[in-house]
Amino acid sequence: MSIPPTETLRRLCLALPNVTEATMKRGPSYRVGGRIFAWERQAEGCATVWLKVPEGLQTVLVGSDPERFFVPPYVGPKGWVGLHLDDGTDWDEAAALVERSYRLIAPRRAQRS
Repeated sequence: MSIPPTETLRRLCLALPNVTEATMKRGPSYRVGGRIFAWERQAEGCATVWLKVPEGLQTVLVGSDPERFFVPPYVGPKGWVGLHLDDGTDWDEAAALVERSYRLIAPRRAQRS
């Protein structure tokens, strides 16, 4: 039996230093220093995660693979990208994106703990 993609995402996020999980109306969010770095959301019946990415990377990711990546509503204009999570998810890539989002959001002192 395989692990659901949302549980794999949860494990990736909670493995980072000083991360907390908060239940929200539309799914969990993962926070560091009180700031969200990953949002789990459902879109068209599919699990997704919204992540902060460096300037310009959103355009590259969505342009290179619009089946997997998308510009999420509300936070997309602020440099966030959405990633569809399913059985074909490249978890090494997803883990790298989660960690990058964490590093963009987390205060330096939280990253050292």
